[in-house]
Amino acid sequence: MTQAGLTQAQAAKQLGVTQPRVSDLLRGKIHLFSLDTLVNMAASAGLHIELHLRHAA
Repeated sequence: MTQAGLTQAQAAKQLGVTQPRVSDLLRGKIHLFSLDTLVNMAASAGLHIELHLRHAA
């Protein structure tokens, strides 16, 4: 979040989550988040979300 000039607490407020959840995300603990939560956080950050599905190799 430092790239955006926000503290973790400020980012958490913008994303609608707690500061510890932002910390988890920044530490790469992606397995602690559901896809729904990640999509909602991305949307709250003003990001455009696209999902592409394809057959496994």
